Parts: sequence; C-alpha cells; structure tokens
Amino acid sequence: MATVRKRGDRWQVQVRRKARTPTSRSFRLKSEALLWAREQELEADQNRPQAHKTLKGITVADIVSRYRDEVVPRKRGADRETLVLNAFLRHPLAQVALSDVTAGMVNAYCTERLRRVKPGTLNRELDILRHAFGVARRNWDVPLAHNAFAEVTRPKGGAPSERRLHSGEQERLLSECFRCRNPYVRFLVELALETAMRRGELLKMRWCDVSVEKRTLHIPVTKNGHARTIPLSGVALALMRDLRDHYGQSSERLLPITDNAAKMSWKRLAKRARLENLRFHDLRHEAISRFFEKGLNVPEVALISGHRDPRMLFRYTHPRAEDIAAKL
Repeated sequence: MATVRKRGDRWQVQVRRKARTPTSRSFRLKSEALLWAREQELEADQNRPQAHKTLKGITVADIVSRYRDEVVPRKRGADRETLVLNAFLRHPLAQVALSDVTAGMVNAYCTERLRRVKPGTLNRELDILRHAFGVARRNWDVPLAHNAFAEVTRPKGGAPSERRLHSGEQERLLSECFRCRNPYVRFLVELALETAMRRGELLKMRWCDVSVEKRTLHIPVTKNGHARTIPLSGVALALMRDLRDHYGQSSERLLPITDNAAKMSWKRLAKRARLENLRFHDLRHEAISRFFEKGLNVPEVALISGHRDPRMLFRYTHPRAEDIAAKL
C-alpha cells in the first residue's frame, strides 16, 4: 500500500508491501510521487511469489541457529544467550516455516512460557529473538514482511525490587560468611556492600586495576559497555589489603572464583542466614541507598554505580521512611 503526503514543499510517498522492506522517496510534484508509487507496487506484486517461495524453505530454527552461531559469540552475554536460544530451538514453534509464522503463534508461545518463567525473563528472551529476526531482515536478505517477535504484546514486568537489609540481617549474613568453606565469599559480599558493584564486575576485579595511592578501582568491562573508575572507601581498601595479606596475588584477579560458584555459594549463604527474598543484586540496591544516606549527590553516586541515566539510578535508590522521619 502506498501513502502520499505533503511535507513542506515536497510530496513524500511511502510504499509498504508484505515480504518487502518499506521504501520511501520525496518528489517535487504529486504526479511524480504517484507514478513512482505505482511502479513500486507493481514491482512488489511481481516479486511477491518469489519471496513467499523463499520464506517457505526457511524455518524459524534456521534463523535462530544462524544467529546463535554467527552473532551471539561476539556478545559479552554469549553463554546465557546460547542457552536461551538452544532451549527455544526445542520448541515446536522453531520448526514452523517463515511464510507461516504469525504474531498469534508467538503470542501462544508467550502464554505457554509465562506458566514457567516470570515476565521479566520472557521479555529478555523476546529481545534476543526479536534482534535475531531483525538481523535476518537487515543483513541476510531474508524477505520477511514483518518481525513477529517485535509485534507480540509483551507482558508487564514486576515492580522494581525495593529489598534492603533489615535490622540484624547484615550481622547474620556476615556471620555466615565467616563460616563459609570458600574464603572469597566473605570478600565478595562485603565489597558488594562497599562498592555497589555488580557480581560480574566484582569477580573480574584485577590487582593491576587497583590504585592504593589514588584510592580507586578501574573497571574496564561493564554491563553497559562504558568503563569507569570508582573511589574506594577505607573499608574497601582494608578488605583488599586483607585479601592480599592472606591469599597473596598469585592470581590476576582479586576473587579467583567462577560465576557459578559465586551463585551457588550465595544461595546456600542466604538460606543459612535466613534471608528471605534477598538476591545478591539487592546488595547493590543497599549500597547505592547508603551512598545517598551518607550525603553523596546524584553525579557522585552515578560515578560509582555506572548509571548513565538518573532515572535508572533512582530505581536502585530506596530511602527508608523512618530515616526521613527522623530528619524531619
């Protein structure tokens, strides 16, 4: 279908057809715009049977597998995305031809998936699949008329976590840390509370990035792709000195444990300390909230946390009503 409209002193025409990328051009005369629109529609109608035949011979699995093998390895979250895509490839939807895929099929898949996972998990999976089909349309010359994974109604995610440590919980947590068989877990937890760093960032800390003289730590690889250098508190520096004095610098990293070991240790630790609904990531919420309670301003906290959008930073900030009441 062609749409012609006046934009300033020119006529803009846009042509949309199934199995064809939308095209647009501007003309000085309306007659020229209409003529070009008819030519584009005729060409699209002539090529449509060929595009349908092409899509009939390609399945959803073909796109997902190629994306997994060619695009995903270049991403930092390659391992996680590979697991997501491998799981999707076992679903019957993966065997459907591209010519037959509809938004209704994807909606049915989402409804089924929501019986097993939370809305946030499903939305992250849809982001990966949507990008895979976007790459197929833009880079692989697959004549997709639309991206069914982009058109699906996304479920609303849950409210942001506002979990903070309650009275006595930090003491129980640290007490159990000292009883943990892995000595690095205590440093992982305490440094999380002192620096507001993500678990992945903590596990990748290197001795060469620590400057005792400047009291800073450089983080070259972050979630958002922007390196940052954060100031270190006296407690954080003392923890790093303890690490060096007790375990030396035989490893390049401060905490030479794997991500999976850290996850499993945290689950056991939280259970022993009787901490209900407390994720390791909530320690980042706790640390950022404490920075504000100490009087740091938004730019200063953003420098530490790495947030580039103040709105996202405020989602991690949870002042206690009773503390504000005391100030009043």
